[in-house]
Amino acid sequence: MQNRSVPSSQVLIDEERAQAHLLQSEKLASIGQLAAGVAHEINNPVGYVFSNLSTLAGYVQELIKLIDAIDSTASLDELKQFKQSSDYDYIRSDVQDLIRESEEGIERVKLIISALKDFSHIEEDAFTYADLHRGIETTLNLVNNELKYKADVEKEFAELPEVECLPSQVNQVVLNLLTNAVHAIENRGTIYLRTGCEGEYVWFEVEDTGKGIEQAQLAHLFEPFYTTKPMGEGTGLGLSLSYSIVTKHSGDIQVFSEPGEGTRFRVWLPIQQSACPQEVVE
Repeated sequence: MQNRSVPSSQVLIDEERAQAHLLQSEKLASIGQLAAGVAHEINNPVGYVFSNLSTLAGYVQELIKLIDAIDSTASLDELKQFKQSSDYDYIRSDVQDLIRESEEGIERVKLIISALKDFSHIEEDAFTYADLHRGIETTLNLVNNELKYKADVEKEFAELPEVECLPSQVNQVVLNLLTNAVHAIENRGTIYLRTGCEGEYVWFEVEDTGKGIEQAQLAHLFEPFYTTKPMGEGTGLGLSLSYSIVTKHSGDIQVFSEPGEGTRFRVWLPIQQSACPQEVVE
């Protein structure tokens, strides 16, 4: 039987398809990783709203009895006595607090659902102008449950123009960098989020006060399956996916780190995709 070699172009296509499948798997894994935290973030406000509704239902019954008593009491003094026995003053005050807390809880749920909606369009392929800060805030709302136990978040946002991009994919980059920052912090630390604009580019960066990265590892960070985490704790695809997304946007990622001094990732994106690529400098 004659052996036929596979054309190099076909090999390249197969490799690209395999990489696309791997990157898509990492996207889905990221969403799966968020699920437990998002469920907790939603369950907390829903829990106390449900509790408040139960209390409000009891108060409504007491108020209905008080209103019905108007028709059955023989004198105003008797009505006043009934009002005092029903703890009307306390109910009147507590009802306002319960309604305010419930409104805040529902607003929190709406915010998380809105963030999920913004984040979920992982298959979008049409560039559009978007507010970079909104994307960062969206992602922060999704990972809040994981962040709040490990780090304080400090934001230093500059005034930015809207950026021509694939918003949900940029959000994926923010998510990956935030996740890495959290995992780099062993006890409790700080994560800094900064943005800026220089010439035809905008940038955002995520800096942590974690353990840092060895210099020998820096050159391999964006390679598929390369990870500095212990075996079983990372796929090694998060930064590779981020690099692929940023490259697709004609941008660049820089990383600065020293062992024991934390790590800073800075992402550069052109404001317009028609802008000529240029080398960005610190």
